[in-house]
Amino acid sequence: MKIKSQKDFFSGLMFLVMGGAFAWGATSYNVGEGARMGPGYFPLMLGLLLGVLGLAIIFQAMVVETEDGEKIGSIAWKPLGFIIGANVAFGILLGGIPKFGIPAMGLIAAIYALVFISSLAGDNFRPKEVTVLATILAIFSYIAFVWLLKLQFPVWPSFITG
Repeated sequence: MKIKSQKDFFSGLMFLVMGGAFAWGATSYNVGEGARMGPGYFPLMLGLLLGVLGLAIIFQAMVVETEDGEKIGSIAWKPLGFIIGANVAFGILLGGIPKFGIPAMGLIAAIYALVFISSLAGDNFRPKEVTVLATILAIFSYIAFVWLLKLQFPVWPSFITG
């Protein structure tokens, strides 16, 4: 059978692999049953659903004819680097790395860094718009995670709060 859409085929394959990995990882936890779900139930079901979705996408890539075969282009290294770097910076700034003496900078600083670094992945960088977006995201994240969900993690840098 011929692959008629490379993009769909490989994205479906990625869904299938990630879903299988999640489902396999969930088996190390107690799954439980529908009425009394264990900690592994949700990741197992999510992994299975992701795998089924991947199979459906792969099937569609093999059956539905596309105009040019939707070939996969070259890897966009700049956006990939900035997006991964933004997530790494977010994690480091949120919790710090005590082993290396890097203090936790808190949620607000981590969100600003995440938004500013990830905005560099695109072609147009607009500082005013990025600042507004980061501010709105920081406010809503504070409201959702600290006020409503009452999660306990640093909001401000540790040298400010003590």
